[in-house]
Amino acid sequence: MATRINKYLSEVGYCSRRVADRLIEEGKVTINGEIPEIGTKVEEGDQVEVKGQRIEKSAKGKKIYLAFNKPIGIVCTSNRREEADNIIDFIKYPQRIFPVGRLDKPSEGLIFLTNDGDIVNKILRARNNHEKEYIVSVNRPINREFIQSMSNGVQILETITKNCFVKQMGQKKFKIILTQGLNRQIRRMCETLGYKVRSLKRVRIMNIKLDIPTGKYREFTKEELLELNGLLENSSKTYD
Repeated sequence: MATRINKYLSEVGYCSRRVADRLIEEGKVTINGEIPEIGTKVEEGDQVEVKGQRIEKSAKGKKIYLAFNKPIGIVCTSNRREEADNIIDFIKYPQRIFPVGRLDKPSEGLIFLTNDGDIVNKILRARNNHEKEYIVSVNRPINREFIQSMSNGVQILETITKNCFVKQMGQKKFKIILTQGLNRQIRRMCETLGYKVRSLKRVRIMNIKLDIPTGKYREFTKEELLELNGLLENSSKTYD
């Protein structure tokens, strides 16, 4: 059965559909030697290549799901040519995987890696309202006004952030739970309110909590994966 090229690349574990579309737009994907358009379908027997490398479905077909405690300074990209301190080279996992979303270079904590493109798309869609929890320290004491402003939405990137849960944990520390993932969202929110982030750690994504040392990874447990799939059951796989 014919499969759209972006779906094909996500199903074989090469990258997410969004990244696949970007690679297609950049002319780095070919089908039988021809550069396809977004939406072109792959037929049985077609030869697919990305950057000159033949891409085929694995005979094993095993889905990989990893929880990784990202150190500060590591970049969440699967493009090893563009970034020396990339997450893929750091982990050195023996099979092709890619990160689910991003955690910026100065930040640390939980990030998922997988070869399952569908789960990537489900988790990343903001409208699916999947929770991500962070512990944040800032440069000066916070107050009730700061907590209320962060909770009720802050204007950044020409939009107002969604309402979210924020709780003070110390004089300069707070917990925040987001259901959207704007670029550098927490840092931008704090800057708008006159604060600078000193440390930012993601400690939970949906039902999976950070419970491993910095720089280490582990596979999801069967119970975690079962619960995660339950949470994702009604999620949209499409993206805007």
